[in-house]
Amino acid sequence: MKFEKLKNIVEVKKGKKPSFVDTPDENSVRVLQIDDLRNDTNPKFTNDKTGVFAKEDDVLIAWDGANAGTIGYGKSGYIGSTIALLRKKQPDLYSTTFIGIFLQSQYQYLRSKTTGATIPHIRRKALDDLEVPVISVNDQLHIANILSKAENLIAQRKESIRLLDEFLKSTFLEMFGECTKNEKNWEKVELKYFGEIITGNTPPRNNAENYSSNFIEWIKTDNIPVDDTYITNAVEHLSETGLKYARTVESGALLVACIAGSIQSVGRAALTNRKMSFNQQINAIQRNNEINPLYLYWLFKISRKYIQDAASNGMKKILTKGGFEKIKMIKPPLSLQTQYAQIVEKTEAFKSQYQQSLQELENLYGSLSQKAFRGELTFNKAVSV
Repeated sequence: MKFEKLKNIVEVKKGKKPSFVDTPDENSVRVLQIDDLRNDTNPKFTNDKTGVFAKEDDVLIAWDGANAGTIGYGKSGYIGSTIALLRKKQPDLYSTTFIGIFLQSQYQYLRSKTTGATIPHIRRKALDDLEVPVISVNDQLHIANILSKAENLIAQRKESIRLLDEFLKSTFLEMFGECTKNEKNWEKVELKYFGEIITGNTPPRNNAENYSSNFIEWIKTDNIPVDDTYITNAVEHLSETGLKYARTVESGALLVACIAGSIQSVGRAALTNRKMSFNQQINAIQRNNEINPLYLYWLFKISRKYIQDAASNGMKKILTKGGFEKIKMIKPPLSLQTQYAQIVEKTEAFKSQYQQSLQELENLYGSLSQKAFRGELTFNKAVSV
């Protein structure tokens, strides 16, 4: 199989900063910025015709910034200064979609080769030296079609998972309302009446024996996931000696990030499904028998801004144990909490199936794209998705 360097296939043109018009007219033309490579939710326009114009047959790449390496194609308009277009030198020999999907598969490589300490920039040589398999246009189109179908299926699975979370959120609000407004007039009590409030601790670091075995997991704020119900596996563990200095909770407790570098991280919460210890940046609620754990998790998930508002100001946002346990939250009857928890369990079962399917699709896509761009997946060998 022959390969051709990308620099021999496309020419690269950087965009320029355009002037925008607030009210587009019949002479206005679309301006493409980095966000436009992913969606069309906020289109902007210009009447300045001196910029670099991208055609639908060009491939676009985010050249500078946090999203450097993001790829788009099938769009036309003047490109902004943080975008470059890749225009085929011999349009009849290469499919735009094929090149676009190929570059998407090289995202991590391009990111690893960026320049700039604070603002990443695509390294031109790394882009130029990418090797593209030399195959017929028909094979390119067939491969692009297969990979596009796989991409669409992946997007559908992700959307299904998102909709399940939206369903649980809307069901919670329908059953209980918002904690801040309490429009259903539930009993509203301080968190200390939800169960025992426990602040974690860090065993002395100057004694390596405290961390010398995998006796029990030691959770830090990074181990509290943003959207998953349960705590992820810890990176660090404590020994039996270290446990003497630590605090633990049993299964069914809620761990809540209460000290963080940014306010956005405060209030991140997840449940335990096993015994574990945790550091002093976390407050735990070892719930009592009047609180359902799944209700408690979703109460915090939906009320996160309410929790954050209780944190003190400063470089680090802090929610002390005293401040935390005084936060008032709605406490509907346990029977209604349990009813909601049953809905959560059924929905999570569907979500688990979708997540497994998503993982399988992503694995399939990875395998197909690797074969395709190594020149091992051709028209005669290709499989349907």
